[in-house]
Amino acid sequence: MSKSSFNTSAFRTRRTRSHIALSLCLAATLLGLACLAFVLGTLLFKGIEGLSLQVFTEMTPPPGAKGGLLNPIVGSLIMTTLGVLIGTPIGILAGTYMAEYGRHARISSVIRFINDILLSAPSIVIGLFVYTIVVAPMKKFSGLAGAIALAILVIPVVIRTTEDMLRLVPDQLREAAASVGMPRVVMIRSVAYKAAQSGILTGVLLAIARISGETAPLLFTALNNQFWSVSLTEPMASLPAVIFQFALSPYADWQRLAWTGAMLVTLAVLALSIVARLVGQKGTKL
Repeated sequence: MSKSSFNTSAFRTRRTRSHIALSLCLAATLLGLACLAFVLGTLLFKGIEGLSLQVFTEMTPPPGAKGGLLNPIVGSLIMTTLGVLIGTPIGILAGTYMAEYGRHARISSVIRFINDILLSAPSIVIGLFVYTIVVAPMKKFSGLAGAIALAILVIPVVIRTTEDMLRLVPDQLREAAASVGMPRVVMIRSVAYKAAQSGILTGVLLAIARISGETAPLLFTALNNQFWSVSLTEPMASLPAVIFQFALSPYADWQRLAWTGAMLVTLAVLALSIVARLVGQKGTKL
Protein backbone atom coordinates (compact mmCIF):
# COMPACT_ATOMS: atom_id res chain seq x y z
CA MET A 1 0.00 0.00 0.00
CA SER A 2 1.36 3.40 -0.98
CA LYS A 3 1.81 6.20 1.48
CA SER A 4 -0.87 8.34 -0.21
CA SER A 5 -3.40 5.50 -0.03
CA PHE A 6 -2.63 5.02 3.66
CA ASN A 7 -3.13 8.75 4.34
CA THR A 8 -6.42 8.74 2.42
CA SER A 9 -7.68 5.74 4.38
CA ALA A 10 -6.69 7.33 7.70
CA PHE A 11 -8.42 10.56 6.71
CA ARG A 12 -11.62 8.72 5.83
CA THR A 13 -11.52 6.86 9.14
CA ARG A 14 -11.11 10.08 11.11
CA ARG A 15 -13.88 11.75 9.12
CA THR A 16 -16.22 8.82 9.73
CA ARG A 17 -15.50 8.90 13.46
CA SER A 18 -16.04 12.65 13.48
CA HIS A 19 -19.42 12.28 11.75
CA ILE A 20 -20.46 9.56 14.21
CA ALA A 21 -19.46 11.67 17.22
CA LEU A 22 -21.24 14.71 15.79
CA SER A 23 -24.37 12.66 15.13
CA LEU A 24 -24.37 11.30 18.68
CA CYS A 25 -23.96 14.80 20.13
CA LEU A 26 -26.77 16.09 17.93
CA ALA A 27 -29.02 13.18 18.92
CA ALA A 28 -28.33 13.79 22.62
CA THR A 29 -29.10 17.50 22.19
CA LEU A 30 -32.35 16.79 20.37
CA LEU A 31 -33.33 14.24 23.03
CA GLY A 32 -32.74 16.77 25.80
CA LEU A 33 -34.69 19.46 23.95
CA ALA A 34 -37.52 17.00 23.29
CA CYS A 35 -37.75 16.11 26.99
CA LEU A 36 -37.76 19.80 27.93
CA ALA A 37 -40.42 20.56 25.32
CA PHE A 38 -42.53 17.65 26.58
CA VAL A 39 -42.34 18.85 30.19
CA LEU A 40 -43.11 22.47 29.29
CA GLY A 41 -45.88 21.42 26.92
CA THR A 42 -47.50 19.22 29.56
CA LEU A 43 -47.29 22.02 32.15
CA LEU A 44 -48.83 24.54 29.78
CA PHE A 45 -51.55 22.17 28.57
CA LYS A 46 -52.65 21.08 32.04
CA GLY A 47 -51.91 24.40 33.76
CA ILE A 48 -53.97 26.55 31.41
CA GLU A 49 -57.03 24.40 32.16
CA GLY A 50 -57.23 25.78 35.69
CA LEU A 51 -55.96 29.29 34.92
CA SER A 52 -58.50 32.00 35.66
CA LEU A 53 -58.79 35.30 37.48
CA GLN A 54 -59.88 33.57 40.69
CA VAL A 55 -56.48 31.85 40.87
CA PHE A 56 -55.03 35.26 41.78
CA THR A 57 -57.97 36.58 43.82
CA GLU A 58 -59.23 33.66 45.95
CA MET A 59 -57.59 31.54 48.61
CA THR A 60 -56.97 27.80 48.49
CA PRO A 61 -60.30 25.96 48.67
CA PRO A 62 -61.45 22.89 50.58
CA PRO A 63 -62.06 19.78 48.45
CA GLY A 64 -64.99 20.17 46.08
CA ALA A 65 -65.14 23.96 46.30
CA LYS A 66 -63.92 26.68 43.98
CA GLY A 67 -60.89 28.71 44.92
CA GLY A 68 -57.50 29.98 43.91
CA LEU A 69 -53.90 30.34 44.98
CA LEU A 70 -53.85 33.85 46.41
CA ASN A 71 -52.51 33.00 49.87
CA PRO A 72 -49.66 30.73 48.65
CA ILE A 73 -48.68 33.24 45.97
CA VAL A 74 -48.51 36.06 48.52
CA GLY A 75 -46.72 33.82 51.02
CA SER A 76 -44.12 32.81 48.44
CA LEU A 77 -43.54 36.45 47.47
CA ILE A 78 -43.10 37.48 51.12
CA MET A 79 -40.67 34.70 52.03
CA THR A 80 -38.73 34.95 48.77
CA THR A 81 -38.40 38.73 49.06
CA LEU A 82 -37.30 38.55 52.69
CA GLY A 83 -34.90 35.70 51.94
CA VAL A 84 -33.29 37.71 49.14
CA LEU A 85 -33.11 40.84 51.32
CA ILE A 86 -31.32 38.84 54.02
CA GLY A 87 -29.08 36.70 51.84
CA THR A 88 -28.00 39.17 49.15
CA PRO A 89 -26.12 41.69 51.35
CA ILE A 90 -24.36 38.88 53.22
CA GLY A 91 -23.38 37.21 49.96
CA ILE A 92 -22.14 40.42 48.35
CA LEU A 93 -20.10 41.41 51.41
CA ALA A 94 -18.54 37.95 51.73
CA GLY A 95 -17.76 37.80 48.02
CA THR A 96 -16.28 41.29 48.18
CA TYR A 97 -14.00 40.33 51.05
CA MET A 98 -12.68 37.26 49.23
CA ALA A 99 -12.10 39.15 45.98
CA GLU A 100 -10.78 42.46 47.30
CA TYR A 101 -9.34 42.02 50.81
CA GLY A 102 -8.57 38.36 51.43
CA ARG A 103 -7.84 37.09 47.95
CA HIS A 104 -4.86 35.04 49.15
CA ALA A 105 -5.84 34.70 52.82
CA ARG A 106 -6.36 31.29 54.38
CA ILE A 107 -9.76 32.26 55.73
CA SER A 108 -10.91 32.94 52.17
CA SER A 109 -10.02 29.37 51.24
CA VAL A 110 -12.05 28.12 54.20
CA ILE A 111 -15.03 30.30 53.26
CA ARG A 112 -14.77 29.18 49.64
CA PHE A 113 -14.71 25.52 50.70
CA ILE A 114 -17.77 25.95 52.93
CA ASN A 115 -19.51 27.90 50.19
CA ASP A 116 -18.94 25.08 47.70
CA ILE A 117 -20.49 22.65 50.18
CA LEU A 118 -23.55 24.88 50.58
CA LEU A 119 -23.90 25.18 46.82
CA SER A 120 -24.13 21.42 46.43
CA ALA A 121 -25.99 20.64 49.67
CA PRO A 122 -29.56 19.32 49.26
CA SER A 123 -32.10 21.95 50.20
CA ILE A 124 -33.80 19.55 52.60
CA VAL A 125 -30.63 19.63 54.73
CA ILE A 126 -30.94 23.41 54.96
CA GLY A 127 -34.56 22.98 55.98
CA LEU A 128 -33.63 20.55 58.76
CA PHE A 129 -30.89 22.91 59.95
CA VAL A 130 -33.26 25.89 60.19
CA TYR A 131 -35.86 23.68 61.84
CA THR A 132 -33.31 22.84 64.54
CA ILE A 133 -32.12 26.39 65.22
CA VAL A 134 -35.33 28.37 64.62
CA VAL A 135 -38.51 26.27 64.54
CA ALA A 136 -37.70 24.00 67.49
CA PRO A 137 -36.75 26.85 69.90
CA MET A 138 -39.81 28.87 68.82
CA LYS A 139 -41.95 25.72 69.13
CA LYS A 140 -43.87 26.59 65.98
CA PHE A 141 -43.48 26.91 62.24
CA SER A 142 -43.27 30.42 60.83
CA GLY A 143 -42.78 32.44 57.68
CA LEU A 144 -39.62 33.91 59.23
CA ALA A 145 -38.07 30.45 59.47
CA GLY A 146 -38.94 29.84 55.82
CA ALA A 147 -37.33 33.13 54.81
CA ILE A 148 -34.16 32.26 56.75
CA ALA A 149 -33.97 28.89 54.99
CA LEU A 150 -34.31 30.58 51.60
CA ALA A 151 -31.70 33.19 52.59
CA ILE A 152 -29.20 30.41 53.34
CA LEU A 153 -29.82 29.06 49.84
CA VAL A 154 -29.30 32.52 48.33
CA ILE A 155 -26.02 33.29 50.10
CA PRO A 156 -23.67 30.78 48.38
CA VAL A 157 -24.93 31.68 44.90
CA VAL A 158 -24.40 35.40 45.49
CA ILE A 159 -21.00 34.82 47.12
CA ARG A 160 -19.72 32.82 44.16
CA THR A 161 -21.07 35.26 41.58
CA THR A 162 -19.80 38.35 43.40
CA GLU A 163 -16.32 36.94 43.87
CA ASP A 164 -16.06 35.77 40.26
CA MET A 165 -17.33 39.06 38.84
CA LEU A 166 -15.03 41.19 41.00
CA ARG A 167 -12.05 39.04 40.03
CA LEU A 168 -12.82 39.82 36.38
CA VAL A 169 -12.46 43.55 37.01
CA PRO A 170 -9.03 44.57 35.60
CA ASP A 171 -6.41 45.41 38.22
CA GLN A 172 -5.53 48.49 36.15
CA LEU A 173 -8.80 50.07 37.30
CA ARG A 174 -7.88 49.48 40.93
CA GLU A 175 -4.38 50.84 40.38
CA ALA A 176 -5.74 53.94 38.65
CA ALA A 177 -8.10 54.58 41.57
CA ALA A 178 -5.26 54.10 44.08
CA SER A 179 -2.98 56.43 42.12
CA VAL A 180 -5.35 59.35 42.65
CA GLY A 181 -5.57 58.64 46.39
CA MET A 182 -8.98 56.97 46.37
CA PRO A 183 -9.58 54.89 49.53
CA ARG A 184 -10.14 51.20 48.97
CA VAL A 185 -13.73 51.33 50.21
CA VAL A 186 -14.54 54.13 47.78
CA MET A 187 -12.72 52.29 44.98
CA ILE A 188 -14.75 49.13 45.59
CA ARG A 189 -18.03 51.04 45.69
CA SER A 190 -17.38 53.41 42.79
CA VAL A 191 -15.14 51.36 40.50
CA ALA A 192 -15.28 47.62 41.19
CA TYR A 193 -19.01 47.38 41.88
CA LYS A 194 -19.83 49.57 38.92
CA ALA A 195 -17.76 47.40 36.58
CA ALA A 196 -19.22 44.16 37.97
CA GLN A 197 -22.80 45.26 38.61
CA SER A 198 -24.31 43.36 35.68
CA GLY A 199 -22.70 40.10 36.73
CA ILE A 200 -23.67 40.54 40.38
CA LEU A 201 -27.26 41.32 39.41
CA THR A 202 -27.30 38.21 37.24
CA GLY A 203 -26.21 36.15 40.24
CA VAL A 204 -28.98 37.61 42.39
CA LEU A 205 -31.58 36.83 39.72
CA LEU A 206 -30.31 33.27 39.41
CA ALA A 207 -30.49 32.91 43.20
CA ILE A 208 -34.11 34.07 43.12
CA ALA A 209 -34.84 31.58 40.36
CA ARG A 210 -33.27 28.82 42.45
CA ILE A 211 -35.35 29.43 45.58
CA SER A 212 -38.61 30.13 43.75
CA GLY A 213 -39.43 26.45 43.42
CA GLU A 214 -37.95 25.10 46.66
CA THR A 215 -40.38 22.90 48.58
CA ALA A 216 -38.41 20.80 51.08
CA PRO A 217 -36.96 23.64 53.21
CA LEU A 218 -40.37 25.32 53.45
CA LEU A 219 -42.10 22.13 54.59
CA PHE A 220 -39.71 22.01 57.56
CA THR A 221 -39.91 25.72 58.37
CA ALA A 222 -43.02 27.57 57.17
CA LEU A 223 -45.07 24.37 56.80
CA ASN A 224 -48.29 25.59 55.16
CA ASN A 225 -51.44 27.52 55.96
CA GLN A 226 -54.81 27.13 54.26
CA PHE A 227 -55.92 30.50 55.65
CA TRP A 228 -54.79 34.03 54.87
CA SER A 229 -51.66 34.85 56.85
CA VAL A 230 -48.97 37.46 56.30
CA SER A 231 -47.54 37.25 59.81
CA LEU A 232 -43.91 36.15 59.86
CA THR A 233 -44.41 34.51 63.25
CA GLU A 234 -47.15 32.15 62.03
CA PRO A 235 -47.17 29.26 59.54
CA MET A 236 -47.35 30.66 56.03
CA ALA A 237 -48.56 29.17 52.77
CA SER A 238 -46.18 28.90 49.84
CA LEU A 239 -46.79 27.93 46.25
CA PRO A 240 -44.36 24.97 46.15
CA ALA A 241 -45.81 23.49 49.35
CA VAL A 242 -49.39 23.85 48.09
CA ILE A 243 -48.41 22.26 44.78
CA PHE A 244 -46.92 19.33 46.69
CA GLN A 245 -50.04 18.94 48.83
CA PHE A 246 -52.58 19.34 46.03
CA ALA A 247 -50.72 17.16 43.52
CA LEU A 248 -50.77 14.19 45.92
CA SER A 249 -54.45 14.60 46.76
CA PRO A 250 -57.21 12.46 45.18
CA TYR A 251 -59.33 15.52 44.37
CA ALA A 252 -59.49 16.63 40.74
CA ASP A 253 -60.00 20.31 41.57
CA TRP A 254 -56.92 20.33 43.81
CA GLN A 255 -54.87 18.56 41.15
CA ARG A 256 -55.99 21.15 38.59
CA LEU A 257 -54.80 23.95 40.86
CA ALA A 258 -51.52 22.09 41.41
CA TRP A 259 -50.88 22.03 37.66
CA THR A 260 -51.70 25.73 37.42
CA GLY A 261 -49.38 26.54 40.30
CA ALA A 262 -46.60 24.47 38.76
CA MET A 263 -47.05 26.35 35.50
CA LEU A 264 -46.83 29.70 37.28
CA VAL A 265 -43.64 28.71 39.12
CA THR A 266 -42.06 27.38 35.92
CA LEU A 267 -42.92 30.51 33.95
CA ALA A 268 -41.55 32.70 36.76
CA VAL A 269 -38.27 30.78 36.87
CA LEU A 270 -38.05 30.84 33.06
CA ALA A 271 -38.63 34.60 33.01
CA LEU A 272 -35.98 35.19 35.68
CA SER A 273 -33.49 33.03 33.79
CA ILE A 274 -34.11 34.94 30.56
CA VAL A 275 -33.74 38.29 32.31
CA ALA A 276 -30.52 37.09 33.96
CA ARG A 277 -29.15 36.02 30.58
CA LEU A 278 -30.05 39.37 29.01
CA VAL A 279 -28.48 41.30 31.89
CA GLY A 280 -25.34 39.16 31.62
CA GLN A 281 -25.07 39.77 27.88
CA LYS A 282 -25.55 43.50 28.39
CA GLY A 283 -22.76 43.53 30.96
CA THR A 284 -20.48 41.63 28.58
CA LYS A 285 -21.08 44.16 25.81
CA LEU A 286 -20.34 47.01 28.19
